[in-house]
Amino acid sequence: MATIQTRRPVARTWSLRAHPWLYFVSRRTGRLLASLAVLVTAAFLMIHLIPGDPVRSSLGLDAPASLVESRRHELGLDDPLWRQYLDYLGRLVHGDLGRSLLTGNPVSSTVRDRLPATVQIAAISFVLVIAIAIPLGLVAAVRTRGGRRRGLDLGFASVTSLAAAVPEFLLAVGLVYVFAVRLGWAPVAGHAGLSSYVLPVVALSLGPAGALARIVRVEVNAVLDQDYIRTARAKRLPDRLIYLRHALPNALTATLTLGGLLLMGLIAGSVLVENVFAWPGLGSTIVQSILNKDYPVVQAVVLVYGVGVLLANLVVDVLLAVLDPRSTIRTA
Repeated sequence: MATIQTRRPVARTWSLRAHPWLYFVSRRTGRLLASLAVLVTAAFLMIHLIPGDPVRSSLGLDAPASLVESRRHELGLDDPLWRQYLDYLGRLVHGDLGRSLLTGNPVSSTVRDRLPATVQIAAISFVLVIAIAIPLGLVAAVRTRGGRRRGLDLGFASVTSLAAAVPEFLLAVGLVYVFAVRLGWAPVAGHAGLSSYVLPVVALSLGPAGALARIVRVEVNAVLDQDYIRTARAKRLPDRLIYLRHALPNALTATLTLGGLLLMGLIAGSVLVENVFAWPGLGSTIVQSILNKDYPVVQAVVLVYGVGVLLANLVVDVLLAVLDPRSTIRTA
């Protein structure tokens, strides 16, 4: 009599790679934590790698040796390096960024007071960059496609190249001279009212808007050569639907990637622009702290800027994954 053998079902083993979004989030979180570890270590070592004694530099060359030693002991700078590093990590976990060498006040309060002003002009500038660059690049691509309107093509290339080439610092000085000193249309410096935002925001956003508009134009031109666009034209869809629904979303992947890099550039460029306009943000604070050799403040501001750049990079990665999940998640 023949016996029938039944095959036992094979138990499936759980794999993180079988869940693309979970795998994507875990990889991005791991990279963020690794980058944060490098950033925190670099910020900690910065105060130790700078030549000279930071306490002596902050108190002055005429300060008594007993006062210098007392201040070093108070700040824990006479402890072994590994203990200082562990103390630094412990303080960061509790939100303690140390104390200013000059005033003795908590650095976290300085960051808390100055951070909103920097975030305001950076955020407004980024929105302005997107609002200018995407429509401008799209219109330029459509109007000059196939070698048409040579004058518009030359004007677009010249204006955007000039805007992208001028440094923020030089542009800020020029704006102050023309619109604040000569014409009196805006305050020369300071943070008082809506009019005080205009010149700093323009100085920060004009260059990135020019660079991003050129990228949008190139990407839209490449998308307009795709087969699905020809199919849409064959179906006699209105131009508005072809450009806005089919061409623009597919051209935004590279645009968004560059937009993230530009956002990081805006954060870094705010340091120089804030100093030109005496803007009460972190940019002017770090320059003043470097001049005063107040290294804990410099250390904290560098850390805040670094965390801002990492978070901006993470947001861009997530947006790219949402817009193009197949390619981005597969390569995560």
